[in-house]
Amino acid sequence: MPQIKSAIKRVKTQAVANERNAAQLSTMRTAVKKFKAAQAAGADNASELHVAAVRELDKAASKGLIHKNKANRDKSRLAKLAK
Repeated sequence: MPQIKSAIKRVKTQAVANERNAAQLSTMRTAVKKFKAAQAAGADNASELHVAAVRELDKAASKGLIHKNKANRDKSRLAKLAK
């Protein structure tokens, strides 16, 4: 455990940021999985889930959780599946 006051604060803020980032990534992955499962099953709401998955990918890229090129690549692959 750090002794310096600023280092102690840094550990606390890193822990909070780590939780927030992990939750955001989990939400993104879940949205993508839901869309893929719905598309494979031929569900009616697949287009809605596609929009939700793309939105989550964009949010993750804007927050710096994933690279923008990865987000665009994943969106392109999801769009291929949606056709």
